[in-house]
Amino acid sequence: MTTISRSPDTMPSRQKIIAFATLCLGMFIALIDIQIVSASLKDIGGGLSAGQDETVWVQTSYLIAEIIIIPLSGWLARVLSTHWLFCVSAAGFTVMSLLCGWAWDIQSMIAFRALQGFFGGSMIPLVFTTAFAFYQGKQRVIAAATIGGIASLAPTLGPTVGGWITDNFSWHWLFFINLLPGLYITIAVPALVRIDKPDLSLLKGADYLSIALLALSLGCLEYTLEEGPRWGWFDDATIMLTGCTAFFCGLFFILRTLYHPQPVMDLYALKDRTFALGCFFSFMAGLGIFSTIYMTPLFLGTVRGFSALDIGLAIFSTGIFQILSIPFYSWLANRVDLRWLLMVGLAGFAFSMYFFTPITHDWGVDQLLLPQALRGIAQQFAVAPAVTLTLGSILPQRMKLASGLFNLMRNLGGAIGIALCGTMINNRTNMHYSRLADHLSPTDPAVNALVNSSAQHNIGLGYSSEHAQSISLHSLSSMVMNEATTMAFSDTFYLLMVCFLLTVILVPLMKKPAVQR
Repeated sequence: MTTISRSPDTMPSRQKIIAFATLCLGMFIALIDIQIVSASLKDIGGGLSAGQDETVWVQTSYLIAEIIIIPLSGWLARVLSTHWLFCVSAAGFTVMSLLCGWAWDIQSMIAFRALQGFFGGSMIPLVFTTAFAFYQGKQRVIAAATIGGIASLAPTLGPTVGGWITDNFSWHWLFFINLLPGLYITIAVPALVRIDKPDLSLLKGADYLSIALLALSLGCLEYTLEEGPRWGWFDDATIMLTGCTAFFCGLFFILRTLYHPQPVMDLYALKDRTFALGCFFSFMAGLGIFSTIYMTPLFLGTVRGFSALDIGLAIFSTGIFQILSIPFYSWLANRVDLRWLLMVGLAGFAFSMYFFTPITHDWGVDQLLLPQALRGIAQQFAVAPAVTLTLGSILPQRMKLASGLFNLMRNLGGAIGIALCGTMINNRTNMHYSRLADHLSPTDPAVNALVNSSAQHNIGLGYSSEHAQSISLHSLSSMVMNEATTMAFSDTFYLLMVCFLLTVILVPLMKKPAVQR
């Protein structure tokens, strides 16, 4: 493999495309691994003899590690250079994937998954900065469309790919599948990508205290958001401790970073209105993408009782429609103001949530097709223009540190969105169940007829009269719970719709990007 020049301007187009595609592959496998285990946690738990409370950490540990490293990747890229950081990250991700597949108990799996997320997370922002170094003008818009597509498509495909692999092979292959692409990336990136040089002098005088504060704040925040809905939020002492730690460490990090001569994150970039708004839109895109990835499989699993593979196939249409929309978006992006396309994307998210709101307990693949198709198209039109508008407003020398912040906001949006949706579904389910149960009076002829009819059926199956009556009442309670849960999902989709409609109003405040002036 031929080593290219350090200057992106002197790179042949063919080598530039190969280099960019290689980086995108690294980003894809890092992002898809966030959700690839979500449909297979029961299988992993069974294979490692772990309970549900332990198994959920197979996903949580990855997310915590990833959210910590993403904002630090810009500073690390300045120290090691983009290509060597990407190489080390790909190599570490590959080794940890192998060890995850070989994990001998749940503790080793959680440790290896955390390290896998740590190495994988640092690859994500580097693709953004490299794309803006490689391309200018219309090519930059196409590159941003590709990156935006991957950023939203990979997590969406995760449950589908994971469910298929587990059903056809075993859960071990959720991790072994990363070995070949990981090895290729490790070898190819140092030879293909040479856009900067390492600067080890930055290690001297670096703000290590801020790094520790940031890691502690983001780690505790992610733990609080992941575990809060399960433990009643601040009613639990551990959640209270991690929540307060996240807040105070984050506050001290911000104050220290603003005045340190060698900051690890460029918070002053937020003074630029377009960049600040772009970070907010990245936050909202993450909220929408990860919330719906969380909610749709949860509905299909709890209400409909779908298997992991059936869930994956049911939500696969989102990815298909997003892929189909990429060429159309790329064509429009060079002809239409990107702010209009961003408005279309955010409004499309709102409309897709609107079409989710009539959801009933018998919804399946057919009923989910339209709202998921709209969501897939909306993802492409919401993420890609936000990338171009936001990072296009930043000076090249500030790109690395700013890119980490931009990507962090997407992951924070996802974490907060999942926590918000989980809490709302739980609270609204309890409320709807209570209201529905109030209408099921023993003196109601319709209720009595339903219970007696079910009891007679159970007696015909050989149950005693008392046992048959108990089974009938339990079935009625389950039916009410199903309806209450479905109504709670509808309420949550409605809330997301309102959030995105309000977000659309802010788009005109962004400046038109230089590539379109």
